[in-house]
Order: sequence, then structure tokens, then C-alpha cells
Amino acid sequence: MAILSAQDLSKIYGIDVIFEDVCFKIENKEKIGIVGANGAGKTTLFRLVTGEEEPDSGIIIREKDLTLAYMSQHSDFTSEKNAIDEVLTIFEKQLEIEREIERVTTLLQTSQDEHLFNRIHSLNEVFAEEGGLTFRARIKSALLGLGLTEDEIILPLSSLSGGQRTRVLLAKVLLSDASLLLLDEPTNHLDIAATEWLEDFLQNYRGAVVLISHDRFFLDRICQKTFELENKRLKIYGGNYTYYKEKKAFDRLTLERDYEQKQKEIKRIEGIIEQQKRFNQERNYVTIKSKLKQIERIEKTVEKPEKEPDEIHFNFQACSGAANEALVLKNVSKSFGGKSLFKNADLLIKSGEKVFLTGKNGCGKTTMFRIILNKVKADSGNIIIGNRVKIGYYDQALSDLDDGNTVFEEISNAYPKMTNGEIRSALGSFLFCGDDVFKSISALSGGERARVLLVKLILSQTNFLMLDEPTNHLDIASKEVLEQALKQYNGTLFVVSHDRYFINTLADKIALMNEEGITVYEGDYENYLDKISGPLKAEKEKTQKGQSDYEKRKNEESEKRKRQTRIKRIEKDIEKREEAIQNLTKEIETPEIAADYNKLSEVSALLEKEQAELDRLFYEWEEVMQNEE
Repeated sequence: MAILSAQDLSKIYGIDVIFEDVCFKIENKEKIGIVGANGAGKTTLFRLVTGEEEPDSGIIIREKDLTLAYMSQHSDFTSEKNAIDEVLTIFEKQLEIEREIERVTTLLQTSQDEHLFNRIHSLNEVFAEEGGLTFRARIKSALLGLGLTEDEIILPLSSLSGGQRTRVLLAKVLLSDASLLLLDEPTNHLDIAATEWLEDFLQNYRGAVVLISHDRFFLDRICQKTFELENKRLKIYGGNYTYYKEKKAFDRLTLERDYEQKQKEIKRIEGIIEQQKRFNQERNYVTIKSKLKQIERIEKTVEKPEKEPDEIHFNFQACSGAANEALVLKNVSKSFGGKSLFKNADLLIKSGEKVFLTGKNGCGKTTMFRIILNKVKADSGNIIIGNRVKIGYYDQALSDLDDGNTVFEEISNAYPKMTNGEIRSALGSFLFCGDDVFKSISALSGGERARVLLVKLILSQTNFLMLDEPTNHLDIASKEVLEQALKQYNGTLFVVSHDRYFINTLADKIALMNEEGITVYEGDYENYLDKISGPLKAEKEKTQKGQSDYEKRKNEESEKRKRQTRIKRIEKDIEKREEAIQNLTKEIETPEIAADYNKLSEVSALLEKEQAELDRLFYEWEEVMQNEE
């Protein structure tokens, strides 16, 4: 059943048509991903669904009791509350019941009023049904699962970073129990562990989920359906991201072949018409008329493939001559403020290898890069950069750009020997065309800044690329072009990334970083997952074993109440079935039924059905009672 549907939506800003004739529906419990280039209108579509903006035409129909929770990609929200108290605000119903339980409990200390006993019993039942026994544990679990630490969740939000505050808001949305979640780039500030936690949560979420994401691995694991916004239209694909990509490529190839065949047929018929015209006989004009009608019929069925969106196109060329051992780290350690970030880190990267450095947020990956680049000093250890190794660095903060420059000046200042034509050609490969090259760096979006930095990196002629989260600001199409360019790169890659699809496509090795140093795993990301699945499972079991006695007791009490409620329900159903069987038995014995074979068969079938259901209920009752004992 559709909980929300849209019919013929369009949105226009000034003279720019964002999208038009958009139709879709969202079913209960569906998991849907929305993809499209930056600027295609994905976030705008969310704003229409939430009611923040109105469509210029079309309607959105929402189910009467629909509850909706929206996670925006960008938020400047802050508060003096800590993370736990902020998320608690969505549990006002449970908090109100809890306060009432405390009030009645206090009264019972000085009174034996039966009404109060009944009241406290009723409140406890409602409290349990509303998740009152577990909501605090769920809050803490969500905040920790999304990558916040025990110390961070008790700090005022105003003292947290923007990424940390975003994770708090994400926890609020996830725990809202809304029937429809709208999540705009929910993995942006998450490390791999937190992203995997979010995946598990969403896979088991009871409501519908619609998400915008450039994380292809995430889309593959969550989504059962994909909406694509392209060329101002929305198209629906019945599968995850990988299915969508394959189906889209197949559909386009089929359409292009069909278009080409029909164009060839039209040209062939036009050739016949020209030939008939040269004969200039009356019968030839009859043939011409017939052939023109044939062309008209074909043209009515012709569907011209739409122009694909512009994509960046480039390749990296490494300068030659680097030593075989491009980078060696020996016992490298670093602390800040007396707290150890990492220690005894060892790593060997050989020339031509593609190595990915991963680990939890805050484990020191970017710091390690800065140590290698001699921008930060290590506490101990040695960093050896091979002979003739020339490093090119991509900074995830995009800070290597001068906001006072235009796009053109940024390149011409870095490479003064390049001609204007060469600069324009390089920028054009990254979709900076015409007057775009005179845009101020300060006015660029994150994606545009990333493209300028990539232009500088390509022109640098290095043989060792150090890339810190290079896919962060890129849309999916741009990520895929970058992947292809890096696949063909004949130099060395050392990359920090949380993009599992990106890692899986390129990695020769994965270097996992933590406080104790670096552990190296040969192969791609899927191979890495296979190798760590055993230790991860053991760690999960250890964590579960270490769960507090309080939470265990509350969970056990909650399960006991559920069993007791279930027993009462089953016993009530048994009484109903027994009564129905008794009535049907009496009905069979009546002369009217006994004398009518068809009616007797019909009532007998009902009796057998009721008896089978009664047997099932008794079996269920015995099973629950065994657990109760």
C-alpha cells in the first residue's frame, strides 16, 4: 500500500526547470535510493515531499497517518544540551509516563489506595509497550554506533564539530520511529564502521526509507528500488544501484540500436523515393506516396536517445624513475595533548602499488599523511621517501586553493608556463567552460573546488599520489571517471577513503590503522572483509557479553512481560476457537444440515479448519509456557 505518491510534479526556479512530469509512489517498508548528478534536483524533491517547498505543478498525496522524519545534508543546528539529552527530546511521551510513574510511586509510599495500585500497574504496562524500558539504551547505542565516543555524547552540542552534530541529528531521525525516513547523504560524516552500523539499522527498520547518497556500496546494501533524476525526468528501476547501472546501460544500448536501425531504414526508403522521382512516371508517384507514409509510420515509433549529462574526462600520467620502495614507515608514533593517537606504525609501499589507509574517524589517518608530507612532526620513528619519488597531495579540506583567485588564476599561478589555451583545455576537461573559468574560488561549491584541485594534481606530473578522501565532494558519475583514471595510473597510490566501492575497485592492499599501529591486508575490500570477519564476530560477541546488568535485567523483564501478554492473547484465542468448534458441532447435528450434503460438507470443512487452528494455538501455548518456566 502506498504511503505517499506524487503525480506530475514539476519545479522551476526563475527560468531554470529543475524537473517536470515526475511521478512515483512509496510503499510501506520500501527502501529506495535516489541518484543523479549534482544539481539534478534530488534535495529539491525531498523539500517538496516534506512540504518545505510547493511544486509548481502536480500533487503529492500522503497517507492520513503518515509520520515523516527528514535528515538534511547541511545543518548549522547547535544546542547547549548534550547529545543524549538532545535525542531524548523525541521520547517526550515515554518521559511523561516515566514522570507519572515516579509521582504515583511516591504517593504509594504513604498510601495503600487500590486505585493507585491499579494506576501504577497500568502505567508500567503502557511504559513497556512504548519502549520505555529500553529507549535510553537505544539512544546510547545509536550515538555510539554512529561513531561518537562515550566522552563526546555528554558534551554540549555547541562544543562538537559540525560532523559530530550531524551524527546526533541523524540519531534523532533514526529513533523517531517515523513511517517514512528521508535521508540526504546520511553517510557523509561517517567512517566505515559507523556506515555499516547504519546499514544494519536501516535494513531492519520497520518503516519506509528514501535516501539520497553517492555511496554506491551503501545503496547496494540498502535499496530495493532506485529513482534516477536525469534530464529533468525521474525514472524508476526495480533494484539496487548495481542493478540500476546494468539496466540503464542495457536500456540505452537497446534504444541506440533501435534508433540507428530505424534511421537506416528511413534513409533506405528515402533513397527509393529519390530513385522514383527520377523515373518521373505516374506510377512512380504512387510508390512515392506509399513510401512517404511508410516513413511517417516509422518516425512515429522513433525514440531518440537523450543526451547523456556532461562528464569530466581526464587521465593521470606519472613521471618515471621512482625507486622500487616508494615509501617506508618504521615505528612511527604520534600523540596530542598527552593522548596517544597511534604508535609503532610500520608500512612499506612499493612503486606502482595502490594502497588504501582506513580506520575509524579520529585514528590519525590525515595526521599520518601530514607527517609524511613534513607538515607535522612525528614523536618517534622514521619516514623514508624513495629516490626520485615526486608526491602529489589532495587535501580533503580543499585548503590548497586561494579563495582570492578565479578558477583560471588558480591554474595559471600554479603553472605560469601554460598558455591560456592550454589552461582552458585542462579546465574544460573538468566542465569549467566559457565564463565558468572566471568564477571566484570562494564562490565555488565543494564539488567544483574538488574539480579545480584535481586539475592542479593532474598537471603536477607526479609519480606518487596521496589522496585524502578524494571522492567526498564528487557525484557518482565523477567518482566513476576518477576510478577509471586511477586504474590506468602507472604511478603509486596512497589513499585515505571511507568509500568502500572506491576502495574495492582500486585497492591492491588495505592498511587498517588504529592506536596500536597499522595492519596490512592484501587484496581488495571484499577480500579484507573476509579476513576480518572472524575477529569482528568475536569482538561483537565480547561486546554483547559485556552488556550492563541493568540493561540485561530490563531486557529480561521486558521479554517476560511480552511472553505474559502473548500467553493471555493465545488463551483468549483458544477460548474463541473452542466456542466456535462447539457451535459448529451443534450445527452439524441439526436435521437441516445433516440432510443437506453440500451444507454438511461446508460446515465440516469449517470445523476441520477451526480444529487445526486450535491445535496450532495449543502448540504455541506450550512453547511459550516452556520458555516462561
